[in-house]
Amino acid sequence: MSNRQSGLASRYCSMKMEQFRYGWAKAKRMKVCYLFLAPYALLFITFFILPICTSIFYGFTYYNILEPARFVGLQNYVNLILQDEVFLTSVKNTFVIAVITGPVGYILSFMFAWFINELPKWLRAIAVVIFYAPSIAGTAYSIFSIIFRGDAYGYLNSMLLNFGLIDAPKLWLTDPNYIMPVLIVVILWMSMGTGFLSFVAGFQGIDKSMYEAGYVDGVRNRWQELYHITLPSMKPMLLFGAVMSITSAFNVCDVPRALAGYPSTDYAARTVVTHLFDYGFSRFEMGYASAIATLLFLVMILCKKFISAALEKVGT
Repeated sequence: MSNRQSGLASRYCSMKMEQFRYGWAKAKRMKVCYLFLAPYALLFITFFILPICTSIFYGFTYYNILEPARFVGLQNYVNLILQDEVFLTSVKNTFVIAVITGPVGYILSFMFAWFINELPKWLRAIAVVIFYAPSIAGTAYSIFSIIFRGDAYGYLNSMLLNFGLIDAPKLWLTDPNYIMPVLIVVILWMSMGTGFLSFVAGFQGIDKSMYEAGYVDGVRNRWQELYHITLPSMKPMLLFGAVMSITSAFNVCDVPRALAGYPSTDYAARTVVTHLFDYGFSRFEMGYASAIATLLFLVMILCKKFISAALEKVGT
């Protein structure tokens, strides 16, 4: 190493040490603030960070709960990708659901929140409850199981038979040709969740004077107002809604299990989380289930990074 390179490395190390000393001194001055943050930090580490680290560790082991974990290296991941055909089917189904319900549900949540924002306050509150209720309704699954019932007494079959559109009842929830479209419709209907509420709150938090300044600067219609003022002002809510949309799209499990059965016909409604549930809570192969969870976690992180990069360009 030349003298010049040695001098640069020395200055870099001294600069880093100076930054560390400054940060440590600042942390000591603000120790009371850290004490107030300690309860949340403890809960966050206990219920989020530690489970993630534990899942990553067990993904490299064979662990069936009854016996001590045995390190197997990358064997779980090799089996997942090269030998587990059901997992590949679940990946395909999950991506179909995520690609359709994620963006469509996200856009619908934003558009409905935008329309609702124009209503009077009392009517807006009623509309928010109406749109948000399906995402928390515990009876939604039973309602849809009646609608898509596979005999002549199902509401959809009954209506189609009465109109002469079909000759015999369709097995909407057991025929592999119909299972996925039905699930997508149900998931979209239930997609107005936390992201929708964040959009509603975001519209209420925009300073109205920004719209007046925008019209002075040349904004001429509502679409220009949306692109140049509303979207840039709601970037935190847009990112939060995107994260919630990604999470809900990739974590689909309850809807397929409740409507299409467990397991579904020819695994037509199998998703990654359903596969994880099968190995983790039915077969108790926790190492294999942890490998599935780790892969799903990495995919969700990559999607979140992609969405964040895309939202950074909004309004620029």
